[in-house]
Amino acid sequence: MIDKEITMEQIPDWALLWRQIVETHAAGRKREPDAAGDMWAKKARGFNAGVKKRWDRQDSSRSFIIERLQADPGSTVLDIGAGTGAWACLLAPFAKKVTALEPSAAMIEVMRENLKELGITNVEIVQGAWPEAQVEDHDFSLCSHAMYGCPDIQAFFRRMHEVTRRCCILLMRVTTPDGLMAEIARHIWGQPHDSPNFHIGYNTLLQMGIYADVLMEDTGLWEPWTNDTLEEAVEEVKSKMGMAGSKSDDTYLLDLLGRKLTFKDGKYAWPLGVRSALVYWEKGY
Repeated sequence: MIDKEITMEQIPDWALLWRQIVETHAAGRKREPDAAGDMWAKKARGFNAGVKKRWDRQDSSRSFIIERLQADPGSTVLDIGAGTGAWACLLAPFAKKVTALEPSAAMIEVMRENLKELGITNVEIVQGAWPEAQVEDHDFSLCSHAMYGCPDIQAFFRRMHEVTRRCCILLMRVTTPDGLMAEIARHIWGQPHDSPNFHIGYNTLLQMGIYADVLMEDTGLWEPWTNDTLEEAVEEVKSKMGMAGSKSDDTYLLDLLGRKLTFKDGKYAWPLGVRSALVYWEKGY
């Protein structure tokens, strides 16, 4: 039985929710840019090491994308938010050309080193941010977890669709709807989404008329967050929730995190609650 009390005004505007969360996160961001405004100036090499560690074992997302490229030999790939080039390096042997789009000069520096080390010559690096960057059309477009800082996610998806001839591919984090951060978000914001994620992004695609397929990555839940102290965990939550400087929820957060975090090996570990999903749609759907 449909609840007649539900009105159109109560159906979420998913793109607006995405924007509000992105802008709240941006306001509380702790990263310090260099003189050129690069937020990754001091973190690019650590990011690169983290990706290599996570990629020690195969996963269904990488296997799926490689198989898709193998089915279309001679294809071109646009890698949006290429970071230090993990995807560009992986896909270059299966593509005619990969265009690696990345705004951070620090990330690009490490990417060039990785490409040189592997002897890869069919990757073109373009410095720029999506969706503003101007690029030629490609057979495939890929964005792996690099959309979370873009407030206008509809423009992000629309531009991907426009420049892609065959298939658009996204990798997005899937949060647990009954997880710890969801509980905190419900308490503070009145809804369970603490971050831009698969749930919001996929519903935005549906509202745009894009009916994408989904493959849940087979590696299971991501490694848990850790903090040195409960007080540090509280401050991190407050930063993400746009509450830096406020002490109104400190008692609630200290009590909740004290009960839900696990102290092990000198650190407080968060419960597991995030995994990855591959979202893709073929052109001409």
